[in-house]
Amino acid sequence: LGRGGGAVDLGVDSLSACESGQLMTCAEAEDHTPGGEAPPPAPAAAGEETFSDEDRWSKFKQYSTFRRTCQIWGFVVVFFFRLFLVNRKWAYRGKQGFSEERMKGRKEELATWLRESLIRLGPTFIKIGQQFSTRVDVLSPEFIKELEKLQDNVPPFSSEVAMRTVEKEVGPVGEKFQSIEPQPIAAASLGQVHKARLADGTPVVVKVQRPGLKDLFDVDLKNIRAIAKILQAVDPKTDGAARDWVAIYDECSRILYQEIDYNQEAEYAQRFSDNFADTEWVRVPKIYWDLTTPQILTMEYAPGVKINNVQELDRLGIDRARIARLSVECYLQQILKKGLFHADPHPGNIAVDPEDGGKLIFYDFGMMGSIPTGVRSGLLGLFYAVYKKNADAAIDSLVTMGVLVPGGDMTAVKRTARFFLDSFAERLKEQREQRKEMGEEYNKDFKAQRTKDEKKEVRKKILANIGQDLLVVAADQPFRFPALFTFVVRAFSVLDGLGKSLDPKFDISEIAAPYARDLVLESKPYARLEEEVKKRVANQNRAVVNLFRGPNRMERVEDVLTALERGDLKLRVRALEAERSLERMSLVQGATMNAVLAGVCLQVGQVVAAAAAAPLVATASYFAAGALGFACLGGLMKVKKLEKKEKQLSGAM
Repeated sequence: LGRGGGAVDLGVDSLSACESGQLMTCAEAEDHTPGGEAPPPAPAAAGEETFSDEDRWSKFKQYSTFRRTCQIWGFVVVFFFRLFLVNRKWAYRGKQGFSEERMKGRKEELATWLRESLIRLGPTFIKIGQQFSTRVDVLSPEFIKELEKLQDNVPPFSSEVAMRTVEKEVGPVGEKFQSIEPQPIAAASLGQVHKARLADGTPVVVKVQRPGLKDLFDVDLKNIRAIAKILQAVDPKTDGAARDWVAIYDECSRILYQEIDYNQEAEYAQRFSDNFADTEWVRVPKIYWDLTTPQILTMEYAPGVKINNVQELDRLGIDRARIARLSVECYLQQILKKGLFHADPHPGNIAVDPEDGGKLIFYDFGMMGSIPTGVRSGLLGLFYAVYKKNADAAIDSLVTMGVLVPGGDMTAVKRTARFFLDSFAERLKEQREQRKEMGEEYNKDFKAQRTKDEKKEVRKKILANIGQDLLVVAADQPFRFPALFTFVVRAFSVLDGLGKSLDPKFDISEIAAPYARDLVLESKPYARLEEEVKKRVANQNRAVVNLFRGPNRMERVEDVLTALERGDLKLRVRALEAERSLERMSLVQGATMNAVLAGVCLQVGQVVAAAAAAPLVATASYFAAGALGFACLGGLMKVKKLEKKEKQLSGAM
């Protein structure tokens, strides 16, 4: 229930039990206060930011669309300008000059400014920041670290407004509830949660939506879509993946509107509960439909221990490694079998019920994802192909899912896939051997970080094997990133972090691959026997066919050799070095041409200005010279960037 913004203790930065998502734990702690009343908010420490009872974002309702748009674009321009300066060596002045440490420091400063600016801009941008907080493929670690804090510090809105919303949606509070605490036990970017008791005394939690969110989203998302279009145009995509920023925006936008419909969230919770009705170690709080509306959600009070509260889990004697494994198995079932998955599995949304050795409790079903049957079968095939170390089958599965577009140099893609599959298999083998040798000591500490020299050796090994193939992939850009996978990747990245907090040697891939294989065999009970029979029959058929086709094939080889001798057959060979040389030459020629034309325009402008014949012509010539000069500099920068990329992928730097 700690939707995206996490919970706050009303101005206290140290959140204790009432932090993000720990609604049940927080409520349970409050039960021990005298009279069962919520404790008053503690005063903020000196220097901490505090919030009044009124919603700090309510002023946005008074803004015109134009004013709000200016506010958003002002933030965007300032951020990207500062980001541009951070990544430019010439911007680092002084005796120290440029260094990696100074760049890291400036990134940390910019990341802090970004987080504070997103909070000032309100719920829409907090949600966007939260969704990007796990996109390690897009943002640097400094930004990830700051954006993660958005889950821990979101101001609540007025309790009076919340109570009016409850009365408006479900009727008089006194008739529907025996009691309801006006002080929220948790606040998030889209709503806040109050503890209550039904008329029959049943403890529940009531989630109340912030007022005016849809109107704010309507204005904000139009501007964010424009930003996505700009990113789509300027993203160089040098990593070989053609990201569709507009499609990613559309998916995020759909999720945002979905999250402010609590009826939809309740339906997802019910579907999720039905999917795992036969799974003893998964629990979903019950929905009270008669007290649920688009702006109010009433759920069963289901207390539990926060999944990353290691000390409490150990105190209760719960096997943390088992909980980590169950969390992975649950998500694999959601994605590969059920087709409906929880897209926001951060620690605030998953708790552990100590009963029967530990059960997983899932909260907050506002951010859910649905995977079509075709994509689900492709994912299942990919996991199974990884388990079998079958590069061709893995590539076919990627094509089925729409992640890989066939065409271009598929040989380079296949060689890259084989290399990483072999590396993956070697890593799993090493882990099994280490676990066998070390026994119980294996899981007592995190895997040691590689030293700088070890990282360099690993990089050299990769580049020595597939450096040229990576250049081809970067040039052809055969990979796509469907918007559907935005939240799948997010879920697994968050899940991997959760697993490592429970088990230092946790490896999600070590659990996922064999489990996916079991799911394949479960869906097809005779799959193993069928696969073995097909393999043997295919081998026999091939032997018989080759027996009769052998002479014909020898004759065909002779015909090909004869055609080569006569010059009737020509071979086309792709020379990667030549392609890159031609690309570099084309860029240099373009830059040279722009420089020559800039010089010509400059001379024309000077001659016309000296003759005082046509001032407009002179001005136009100067402007043209300036534009062509910038184009020349841009071309030279592209050449330098191309050379840098080649050196990186060849291991020269």
